Amino acid sequence: MTGPLVPFREIVLKVHSRCDLACDHCYIYEHADQSWRTRPKTISDEAISWTARRLAEHASAHALDSMSVILHGGEPLLAGPAQLRRVCEELTSAMNGVAELDLRIHTNGVQLSPRYLDLFDEFHVRVGISLDGDRTANDRHRRFANGRTSHPQVLRAVDLLRQERYRHLDLGLLCTIDIRNDPVAVFDALAELEPPRVDFLLPHATWDEPPLRPDGSPTAYADWLLAVFDRWQEQDPEHRLPVRLFSSVLSTLSGGPSLTESLGLAPTDLVVVETDGQLEQVDSLKSAYEGAAATGFDVFSHSFDDVAAHPGVRARQLGLAGVSETCRRCPVVRSCGGGLYTHRYSSATDFDNPSVYCHDLEALVRGIEARTAHLTVPPAVTDPRELAAEQQDLTRTLLAGLHSELDGRGGARWDEAWELAAVLESSEEGASALDRVLAHPYTRTWLLDVIEGLHAGRPGAVDDALRFPAYAAAAAVRAGLPLAAQVPYRDGRLYLPTLGELRTGGAGQAGTVRVCATDDGFVVRPDGGGAEWRIVTDSPGDEPDWLPVRLLRQDRTPPFVLDDLDPYRDCFRAPAAPRLGQAEAEAWGAGLAEAWGLLEASAPATAAAAGAGLTTLTPLTAGRSEERRPGHGAIGLPVTGDAKELALGLMRGLRRTTLRAILDITDLYASDGAWEHRLPWSEELVPFSRLLADTYERVAIAAFDPRYMEGVEQALDMIGTAAEPTVAGRRLVGVLTEEMKETRDKWAE
Repeated sequence: MTGPLVPFREIVLKVHSRCDLACDHCYIYEHADQSWRTRPKTISDEAISWTARRLAEHASAHALDSMSVILHGGEPLLAGPAQLRRVCEELTSAMNGVAELDLRIHTNGVQLSPRYLDLFDEFHVRVGISLDGDRTANDRHRRFANGRTSHPQVLRAVDLLRQERYRHLDLGLLCTIDIRNDPVAVFDALAELEPPRVDFLLPHATWDEPPLRPDGSPTAYADWLLAVFDRWQEQDPEHRLPVRLFSSVLSTLSGGPSLTESLGLAPTDLVVVETDGQLEQVDSLKSAYEGAAATGFDVFSHSFDDVAAHPGVRARQLGLAGVSETCRRCPVVRSCGGGLYTHRYSSATDFDNPSVYCHDLEALVRGIEARTAHLTVPPAVTDPRELAAEQQDLTRTLLAGLHSELDGRGGARWDEAWELAAVLESSEEGASALDRVLAHPYTRTWLLDVIEGLHAGRPGAVDDALRFPAYAAAAAVRAGLPLAAQVPYRDGRLYLPTLGELRTGGAGQAGTVRVCATDDGFVVRPDGGGAEWRIVTDSPGDEPDWLPVRLLRQDRTPPFVLDDLDPYRDCFRAPAAPRLGQAEAEAWGAGLAEAWGLLEASAPATAAAAGAGLTTLTPLTAGRSEERRPGHGAIGLPVTGDAKELALGLMRGLRRTTLRAILDITDLYASDGAWEHRLPWSEELVPFSRLLADTYERVAIAAFDPRYMEGVEQALDMIGTAAEPTVAGRRLVGVLTEEMKETRDKWAE
């Protein structure tokens, strides 16, 4: 197996190998592997010392900032306070100055007392307690050997942890599912105890020893968990009990990581140290067969890296490549991850199987998705106006981030502009004007370029940031507020975003000017003295020193901005054209008006979306250019071309800018590149991102030209059954499917 070793970040340290309960569902005592019978009851001092040494060695070798050690059993409290103190002292001492140590203990709670909790408080050991619900549910399995209930003792332990002096040690409750128990009663009993978190665990089972299914239902465990989920959702969202299983599914559905080893594709990073110092894989493997967890290594002679290189461990670090072929083709594999590794085992095919809970996991993921899609999909995925508002918020966030990133490096010039922006924000007309300037698409291009330059230490990045005074000045002019702003100019040109460009001198000249609004425009005064310029902003034509940003004023066409001036407009796949002459601009506008008429006639929905989300058009010349990130609402179109070509360009450009904008605010897919998909119209193998982007474009263009319908429905089927889409991605695919149905019906008439 190839690839670098995945270091262990979690160590399960078995401090005692026996238990004071006789739980009949315990994987240690009741399942295939009975090696506990040959191990010492309590971990030896030598094993503790060597474990501490190996822990520090591993953290240092891999430069880990933290490692977790879970004190486990059997029942770890049976080791006694003295031996547990020795464990805590040795581990804490070894890790001092090496990495942060996160100590935890998992207990049935029967022995828990203030004596233990005071010890745990001293060493910051957090405590997780196993409890299967109300007394009826808990007594089904968690009894003493003589059949006596353990429920009152466990509740007493939970109450201890809820005391103010110990509450900070409380990790929460672990509940093993039994579908014969009432799911709502179980959840209510756990929630009543107000734990910081609950983990619901599927009982360990394999294909050789399948889980209990009294009514034969292949989704009995999903049905049980979904009943809990429904009850969970009834809680006040602000005070809802965290349930790790549910949080994990919701995270992966939205494109995030799995939050539990039992779900998701993250590589394992856990090793077990037994009471005799033997190093083993995750001990749930003991459910599979005798020796399944063994590695043949021990802490006395082997490092944790030796275990990390073991074939059994590496097999659980392969992510998607480590699951069965059936799982790799399943659309919910990102969320379920093929299930817990142990649950895949059969004596016939080893671990190369789906989980024995496969149907349950799929039903659980689908059930949670169906119940939450309306809550987790941002409205901006389908609403152009919401998308524009989200983009505005994002631009403001980036501007605030730039302010923080500069951390004073912008000097007095930046500070003055920042204060001017604050003054603008204090009035309705000022805030509206600032919004308009910040919403200009190339403002985003400027922000991203500057932030990237600052992160990379690029010379001149701070100077590029000092274009911000021009943005603040443009907003003040638009608001008509008499607020003077000092603005730098370069190469004899002063550019005021959304307004235009003033020729202040010859090539190579630089300096600063003062810009102040007037009743009909603004005045520009050089800081060093000299003639001033008075600009009337409503004047549509070019003047000797002033080139305004123009509107494409055509009948029936939205008032698109023709921006052939902004220094950050050169961000498309083809180079930006230089300033168009007035006659050339009018001719281009007339061609666009004709293209718009074609668009409205053949694809009214696309035209409506363009009217809501498209603001700025930039003419392009022939050739190739490095594409940067234009802001939402801008597209580039060739200066030449007939009406049909321009209409197609409008559609393509709109879809590209819209898809980019949606991806700015939410994840439409995850694990991009983990699978390859064949484009139906070219037979090319591409990642999901390309399949979605091309399909998103073709669905729109098909309404304009039926030739583009070829392969689109097949592509939508591929996307719908792929594993990569998030909940938001599936919502978008649903919209595309409806679009395609309307187009198909249109061309069938």
